Amino acid sequence: MSGAEITELLDQAVEFRRLSEARDLPAPLAGATVGNLFFENSTRTRNSFRLAAKRLGAETVEFTEVGSSVAKGETVADTVRTIEALGVDLMVIRHGSPGVPHRLREFVTCGLLNAGDGTHEHPTQALIDLLSLRDEMGDLAGKTVTVVGDILHSRVARSNIHGLRALGARVLVCGPSTLLPRHLPGAEFFTDLDEALAQSDAVNLLRVQFERQRGAFFPSPAEYYRLFGMTQTRLDRSGRDPWVLAPGPINRGIELSSEVADGPRSLILKQVANGVFIRMACLATLMEARR
Repeated sequence: MSGAEITELLDQAVEFRRLSEARDLPAPLAGATVGNLFFENSTRTRNSFRLAAKRLGAETVEFTEVGSSVAKGETVADTVRTIEALGVDLMVIRHGSPGVPHRLREFVTCGLLNAGDGTHEHPTQALIDLLSLRDEMGDLAGKTVTVVGDILHSRVARSNIHGLRALGARVLVCGPSTLLPRHLPGAEFFTDLDEALAQSDAVNLLRVQFERQRGAFFPSPAEYYRLFGMTQTRLDRSGRDPWVLAPGPINRGIELSSEVADGPRSLILKQVANGVFIRMACLATLMEARR
């Protein structure tokens, strides 16, 4: 997506937020059905997509892999065909394998939205983070944002880097050398969090994705927290007052302290709230494109 396309979606989300607060939401999805297909666990993304669809007037079909026919051997392709046959107009897909939402386009004719595919991309989460930052900092051009943590396994990092760069921000990535990919276009690499923090207007703290790791990438969670955990002491020492984001779920005492998570510079719950409006904008835009 271009910077202009991203800005258009952010602006639309802001308008949906205004209309929601005024209790004057339109219903551009009235009569439509949205299928939420989650082959991985989710709290924030799944529920915010469901709320977004309902607030826009749509009905929803909710699918999770647990208890489905996938356990009986049904393929993902047959699953999405089945859900589409129920009369679904738009389909939201989360899957553990990179590229699945893209590949499924050959099996269905309904609109598809990527809700996260393996370690590849998480576009709507990046849009949420961009909106949350823009709400506080205004124009992101020239700002420095540091993405901290398990960059290697993070779909959020990749989508954030693309979005931030498209809007003119400088992007730093910081983490243990074992959790940094060899190549990440558009980002500057750091292994010293204090050095990166001293240059940052905002930090995005990624969860350590133990479930995707195959092997030991650092000695222990306690060692990770000592070197890369965000604490108030570390923030004070930096001489900066950055905004703090975390896409969640957060692991207190590993990625950040409770003092930081619940502190005045934390945007974590604002990200959750913005998630509904961003996903409203994405669903409405996709539906409009199909008409």
